[in-house]
Amino acid sequence: MGKIEAKENQYTFGIRKDRHEMAGPAELLLGAFAACCLKNVERFSSLLGFEYTNAKIQVEGVRQEKPPMMSEISYTLRISGSDERLNPDLLHKNIRKFGTVYNTLSQVSAIHGKIITD
Repeated sequence: MGKIEAKENQYTFGIRKDRHEMAGPAELLLGAFAACCLKNVERFSSLLGFEYTNAKIQVEGVRQEKPPMMSEISYTLRISGSDERLNPDLLHKNIRKFGTVYNTLSQVSAIHGKIITD
């Protein structure tokens, strides 16, 4: 088992092949991508002046074998709320432009995603 300490939190992850119940480094990478997108929904809700009640993201990655890497990332970001000021296209543009993890991964992986509002 591996451990990451960040600020006042600890996160454990799997480093052995026989421990399939624990998230491994690839899942942590996709989790960081998801966290980046959700953090930017919160950030841009203030900057763009809209309110929402909930945001969820589903992320999937395609692992390439040689060389080993995450070659493709796809996601669906679902935002709940009835605020007419929410402009999904503008929000999506800002997430793609200003997300640190998003931009880092987009240099090496094809990223495809969509925002759904309800």
